[in-house]
Amino acid sequence: MKSSSPIRVLLVEDSPVALIILKRMLSSSPEIVVVGEARTGKEALALIPQLQPQVICTDLHMPQMDGLEFTQEVMAKFPRPILVISSSVQAENTQNVFRLLQAGAVDVFPKPRGAIFANYESIRQELINKIKILSGVTVFTLRRKKTPPLPNQTLSAPKATLEKSSSQWRKSRLVPDKEKNILLTINNEKTNLLQFHPKELARDSIFSSTCLEKKVLAIGASTGGPQALHTILSQLPSDFPVPILCVQHISEGFLQGLVDWLASESPLQVKIAGAGELPKPGTVYFPPEGVHLELDFQGRFKYSSAPPIAGHRPSVTVMFNSVARYYGKAAIGVLLTGMGRDGAEGLQAIAAAGGLTIAQDEKTCIVFGMPKEAIALGAVHHVLPIHEIASVLIAKLGLKKV
Repeated sequence: MKSSSPIRVLLVEDSPVALIILKRMLSSSPEIVVVGEARTGKEALALIPQLQPQVICTDLHMPQMDGLEFTQEVMAKFPRPILVISSSVQAENTQNVFRLLQAGAVDVFPKPRGAIFANYESIRQELINKIKILSGVTVFTLRRKKTPPLPNQTLSAPKATLEKSSSQWRKSRLVPDKEKNILLTINNEKTNLLQFHPKELARDSIFSSTCLEKKVLAIGASTGGPQALHTILSQLPSDFPVPILCVQHISEGFLQGLVDWLASESPLQVKIAGAGELPKPGTVYFPPEGVHLELDFQGRFKYSSAPPIAGHRPSVTVMFNSVARYYGKAAIGVLLTGMGRDGAEGLQAIAAAGGLTIAQDEKTCIVFGMPKEAIALGAVHHVLPIHEIASVLIAKLGLKKV
């Protein structure tokens, strides 16, 4: 049942101009109320017990306490959904934004730069939609960790793999210890319109040592996806034998930061897919912003400016459909956390073509929307907690764990 009370939002922002614009945007919705404003993280921490916000919007760089330290303090003392609003979208240090997601924040959004701009209405609506989504997210307390403050200068992407990152995330709010042994396999008695029977594969152990002849891994995600992708990619070995194609719904300007962050945290190469490029094993590919990613008849990447699917371009379903057409039964499709149904029909196409399909389980999803829709279609072989997906992929491809 939907609550009639407006969503309570606390704004933490040291820029007066940005604060005015954000407040104006949010106040335009009757479903949202800005209950407080703070210029520093310390000021905001003092307001949280009093105001009891349901969602917090915070800047990245602030005086006295930066966004990373503030996020860690909130998750340790007053856990609730945090939206990072950053002006770093055009800078090389957008990796820092994703350190906040790793610390417990849920999503990112670009900071408005002026009171009047051409795309004001679309930005306003996107912000309101994100607040609505985050208001339904449940987060858990995270133990405060000592972390160096965010640098104010540009960082270069580290080259080394930080293996500890995946273990830190597995202990985070999304995976309580008591849930770590949960492995769910769908036994769907219904068949869909494509006559796909997920229960047939479910008879075999998901950790079977049988090596599957797979040639591509396709992954789709939305809200909570950067954290989920980090968990999977940081656990895969550098000799991963197939290319990985990813579509992640993310606000404009943050894609390169996501790519750089994941590259610094995984032994795999992570990059933007180039038109005409042939996918290579052990490499993770993302489409550029604003275009669909498909494969041509030779298996090379091609961009499409076709209309958005369910408001998304790039679309997970468009990429999954293309993978199903070209690779058929040699494909693995993985659908992760996210709002809506993008990717559900695409995962069904991979399954119908004979490929292996996996969906993230409800307990470890920040938003159990896209996986739920795929499960409802009968398109999923295995429903797994996020920290188990990499292990299953490694086992199915006959690899050794990192």
